[in-house]
Amino acid sequence: MSLKIRLARGGSKKRPYYTVVVADARSPRDGRFLEKLGSWNPMLAKDDAKRVELNADRIKHWLDNGAQPTDRVLRFLAEAGIAQREAKNNPGKGQPGKKAQERIKERAQKAEEAAAAAAEA
Repeated sequence: MSLKIRLARGGSKKRPYYTVVVADARSPRDGRFLEKLGSWNPMLAKDDAKRVELNADRIKHWLDNGAQPTDRVLRFLAEAGIAQREAKNNPGKGQPGKKAQERIKERAQKAEEAAAAAAEA
């Protein structure tokens, strides 16, 4: 059984509240879980102490038993000093998409043609 340490959503519409749980990887997001390990309230200010609450001892226990944290939970664990998160590198993220690149090339080509026409005249 593969275990995940992940978030389960609670709260009402447009007022999210998440609990950090350890669950079977096949169970649904808000479905059955084995143990509650903490909570995250994104509605609170980032510097608020109650924004992220974690039970470090139990999280370490589950990590030692093979549970894999999701990316968001791993960020919380790295901030708390419980686990190490490697920085990710996505150099192409800020570049325009394929269609936008085609439009840029098309505009540059039109500008070259207009400059060539102006030079001939």
